[in-house]
Amino acid sequence: MTRRNFSAVAGAAPLAAASRLPIKKAVLLNMIDEGATAADKFLIARDAGFDAMEVGNTATMQEAEELAKASQAAKLPIHGIMNMEHWKSPLSSPESGVPERTVESMKASLDQAKLFGATTVLLVPAVVNPQVRYADAWKRSQDRIRSLIPHAEKNRVVIAVENVWNKFLLSPTDMRRYVDEFQSPWVRCYLDVGNMLLFGYPQDWIRELGRERIAKLHFKDFKFAQRQAQFVNLREGELDWKAVHQALGEIGWSGYATVELAKGGAAYLKDVAQRVDLILNGA
Repeated sequence: MTRRNFSAVAGAAPLAAASRLPIKKAVLLNMIDEGATAADKFLIARDAGFDAMEVGNTATMQEAEELAKASQAAKLPIHGIMNMEHWKSPLSSPESGVPERTVESMKASLDQAKLFGATTVLLVPAVVNPQVRYADAWKRSQDRIRSLIPHAEKNRVVIAVENVWNKFLLSPTDMRRYVDEFQSPWVRCYLDVGNMLLFGYPQDWIRELGRERIAKLHFKDFKFAQRQAQFVNLREGELDWKAVHQALGEIGWSGYATVELAKGGAAYLKDVAQRVDLILNGA
């Protein structure tokens, strides 16, 4: 299978600027601060108007099975998993045994994704710091991700590399080259349209990466005050959502966009879902 025919399943012709984007809106499980149980939270998300959920990987398969039951009961699918080990144990670390913890956690995450019927596991690929050079982070993380590709292919789940504040993959050109060097449809990009506002523009990243490389989207917004980025609600920050809408339409992208915002209850989530609708409609 090539990247081209892999992405063609979900691909579409470029849209007219005024069209609603063919994107399903999802929410992170840990954004929901009402509901005593996971089952309650899935129902709250569904009733707020979301199409799907994204969850963190769990410590045990038993916990994952409980999430699967909650998802099925609410008829709200889990579309993706966020790996929860990659910051503590970066794949780029030179310390013996540290990257291996994330490798094993990723294998478990890929297994949980298969259980859920999810299509991606989000991965922060590396962390650059005074002890880890950019070039070393590139090589070490790629070597370890390559070791995971057979597991991803077996489960038919994409390893989705996210752009985050890790001083790594700081341009769309770098992200494109990093993903392409795997030469595998099972490694793609999880594009957070807010994270690059510190050093770039999401519409530029969207066009540079193109439909084939972008597996999923995160939606967040920022407002900059005194050179500090502050999380704000969608459409209240400095992100040019109309430019994002236009770029996504141009490349004909479809899939899931998950909001990654502050926690809140049912009323707040309904408002967030409505804001996503405005974005997808090009308002």
